[in-house]
Amino acid sequence: MADEALFQFLHNEVIQYIYKSAEYGEMENGRCITKLENMGFRVGQGLIERFTKDTARFKDELDVMKFICKDFWTSVFKKQIDNLRTNHQGIYVLQDNKFRLLTQLSAGKQYLEHAPKYLAFTCGLVRGGLSNLGVKSIVTAEVSVMPACKFQVMIQKM
Repeated sequence: MADEALFQFLHNEVIQYIYKSAEYGEMENGRCITKLENMGFRVGQGLIERFTKDTARFKDELDVMKFICKDFWTSVFKKQIDNLRTNHQGIYVLQDNKFRLLTQLSAGKQYLEHAPKYLAFTCGLVRGGLSNLGVKSIVTAEVSVMPACKFQVMIQKM
């Protein structure tokens, strides 16, 4: 429980630091979101190395995504993804009905505009983890009702 609270506080402070230290133009063109995503990417790379060092190789990208949804997500957020969907053509949708990094925000509609800055790190986290597993991807997030969110993973064919 304590480590979960520490992670949430650290995440909030990193967001506040990046936005407070940014110049006005950086906030307008999304550089803050990019910085957060790049930080998440590097953390995701490191975490996936640690989590998979004693794991057998994955046979396909669906197995990789199942690992991300079960083991990786559980290690980081203390719960599994609530729903994984795919079109079997390289697009996966990961749904978390009570995303831990959004639960501290009010569920009101007025906070929906702030949701992207709280999801950017996690998008990078997933993208970095997939990258180290040999899966190039684009990860985006969407929130329609707080604190539920959907992460869309588009696999880039090489």
